[in-house]
Amino acid sequence: MARCGLVPKSAGDPKSITYDNKSRIKSLFKLNLEDNLLTRLSRQAGFMLGRGMDENRPAPPTSRSISFLPFYYGWFIVALSFLSNLTMAGIRSAPSVLIHPLEAEFGWSRAAISSAASLNLLLLGLCAPLGGWLIDRFGPRRIILGCLGTMGLGLVSVTFIQELWQLIMLWGIVLGVATGITPALGASIASRWFVHRRGLAIGIMTNANAAGQIVYLPLLMTMIIASGWRSALLAMAVASMVLVPIIWLWMRDNPGEVGLEPYRSEKLSAANEKARMSARGDIRPMSISAISEVFKTSTFWILSCCFFICGVTANGLIGTHLIPHAVEHGIPQVTAATVVGIMGGASFVGTTISGYLVDRIDPRKVLATVYALRGLALLMLPFVTESVGLFFFAVLYGLDWYASGPATTTIIARVWGADKVGRIFGLAFMFHQMGGASAAIGGGWVRMYFGDYQNAFLVGGCLGLVAACLALSLRRVGRDEPAMPVTPQPAHA
Repeated sequence: MARCGLVPKSAGDPKSITYDNKSRIKSLFKLNLEDNLLTRLSRQAGFMLGRGMDENRPAPPTSRSISFLPFYYGWFIVALSFLSNLTMAGIRSAPSVLIHPLEAEFGWSRAAISSAASLNLLLLGLCAPLGGWLIDRFGPRRIILGCLGTMGLGLVSVTFIQELWQLIMLWGIVLGVATGITPALGASIASRWFVHRRGLAIGIMTNANAAGQIVYLPLLMTMIIASGWRSALLAMAVASMVLVPIIWLWMRDNPGEVGLEPYRSEKLSAANEKARMSARGDIRPMSISAISEVFKTSTFWILSCCFFICGVTANGLIGTHLIPHAVEHGIPQVTAATVVGIMGGASFVGTTISGYLVDRIDPRKVLATVYALRGLALLMLPFVTESVGLFFFAVLYGLDWYASGPATTTIIARVWGADKVGRIFGLAFMFHQMGGASAAIGGGWVRMYFGDYQNAFLVGGCLGLVAACLALSLRRVGRDEPAMPVTPQPAHA
């Protein structure tokens, strides 16, 4: 036994098996590819040191970095998620630079081309609840891989279109579904890997939405001018497919897969066993009865109302009508487009600060502050007629552009538990997209009826202040208070 360096579970067990060096080396090549690489290496190291592998072996230290990383492995997972969300956000924002090339080549009307983008936006909201369930059921890793692969194939297919229905089918439906099941991704990852610093992790991943527009839109426009829209889409497809092997090799669903526990989970009270369930991967999809219990709570409907207003005041009004409003007031198109980049840069700061604050103060206050700032910014916008004022608006609005995400997710995790974040966030996000779609249409109607966007922005500003009041009315749940019980549905093999 000493020769091979292996110790069985019981030294006195007559059925103990002694492995020679040849069989031990052979066993290394039979390990399942799905098994975690880092865990596999640590297991083999334990064999060579002659340590037993019984169930009584003490758990690994918590919040410890993997040997090749100087920091907690969960932050590496956050970085991988950021890159994935960055690419998905770039794809979602691409129609704004594709409308003119498609219009010139195929002669399709702008309204017809926009219908594909509108369907994509609608599916982004409708698929969010399904995405939350899939993430809770199968884990973030498989969902990211499936989405990236589908997006890569979908983008390549778009380059071969000849008819409008093909654009609607591929961009509106295929890419709409592929990007639409991912909104709850960051929330689920943060809830699995972090107990403390969860808000900061969510803030970092949420920043990918703004970063995708900042990074991809200028690159796409440059490539379209230089070599055409097909080359630009092929470049995006390559970017998606390059991430597939990276996610396959290093992305992990739960900290337990690499011998860790959620970040700083040793500070939790004994009542919060859900964090350890997340570390072991014991996250189960919610049953229909559990969802009905969530629907019966005022917290869910208040958050959903806030998210509806968030959609109205974000991608509905600003995302659709800001640039036309600026141009109508004599601001050059290039300047108006630059404002979007400034908003994205400010959102990096605002979302990161939001994530930092929800770890330290009441997330309800953070959420209320975000919506109050947004309301004030929108109330100011109708009176902006010069570039300087528009830049000031961009900074003020950008600070709260995506900053509602960390606070909303933190509240969901504290009320229902970290293992339920994915699906509940997906359900609430559906209301966000409904608000965005209604404001995109409603804002256009206001412009046609009144001749400008002033009333639309004023209504949006008032709604932002209403959302701030609603956020303060939420039931308080402390950091270590046990979550509201819901009945899980057993996962099937």
